[in-house]
Amino acid sequence: MQIGCSAPTSGPLIDPDSLMQIAVEAEALGFDYVTVSDHVMIPTSIASRYPYSDGGEFPSGAAAPRLEQLTACTFIAAATKALRIVTSVMVVPHRPAVLTAKILATIDYLSKGRLTLGIGAGWCEEEFIAIGALPFAERGAVTDEFMAVCRELWTADEPKFDGKYVQFKDVLFPPKPPGDIPIWVGGESGPALRRTAKYGDAWYPIGTNPAFPMDTISRFKGGVAKLHGLTEKAGRDPKAVGLSYRVSATPGTLAKATVDGERKLFTGGMEDFVGDIAALADVGVSAVDFGLFGADLAATLDTMRRFRDGVMAKVR
Repeated sequence: MQIGCSAPTSGPLIDPDSLMQIAVEAEALGFDYVTVSDHVMIPTSIASRYPYSDGGEFPSGAAAPRLEQLTACTFIAAATKALRIVTSVMVVPHRPAVLTAKILATIDYLSKGRLTLGIGAGWCEEEFIAIGALPFAERGAVTDEFMAVCRELWTADEPKFDGKYVQFKDVLFPPKPPGDIPIWVGGESGPALRRTAKYGDAWYPIGTNPAFPMDTISRFKGGVAKLHGLTEKAGRDPKAVGLSYRVSATPGTLAKATVDGERKLFTGGMEDFVGDIAALADVGVSAVDFGLFGADLAATLDTMRRFRDGVMAKVR
């Protein structure tokens, strides 16, 4: 089981020394990867519904200082040796396709193949408008085409593309990534599952989406069954699509709970988390990551160390 933790991209922990210390400590503690989130800017007035809260409100304030995701990934890669970096997730339509493909290839090349590309289509229409992205209503089609562009540029010796949003030919694109950049598809909805089935290397849901909850083993198994059916329909072997899982809670922050008589995943303390990771492993999940932030740097590092001792050491 691969275990990851979050690197900060907003708030007081983005100070360069703090961010570097968190990344270096994650590597020293034996975390397999860190996750890096993505917002270019947060509008002060948002009518769009955030998928991962019961009321639909985005929990992070717009006024918080915020780092650009891919630049932060580069910084973390330079500060570490073996730690993988996972975009969690990159909002694909936020950036031009060819430029994004070059930035990602550069990060993977300079980090010696340590990038995993978690992707999403985005949820905040106001942010799309503010940054001048392609129309929000077309974000699914844009995401799929932009990922096809990346794969073409990363693999073809003489890349060419003729799509609705991107066209190019007679170009070269070295250096290529040193290997395949794995694509983890975030999201729990039907379109996210279809996107995973079509070209994802792994499905990467968050368990706490109120509209599509994956917060019990039974519910998660149901999602996996749907994914396998869609993968076969897409002409791919379901075994070719891995399973990853993102957790928002930290041990001890949520009281033990049940849903329809079944344990709610990642509620309770460290021993509960150990059991939940084991249960997910039995379903085929190979990577789980957690947000382990504290109130300040010292508290964050302490939380990471206690998690290493209380959870990671018991699931490996």
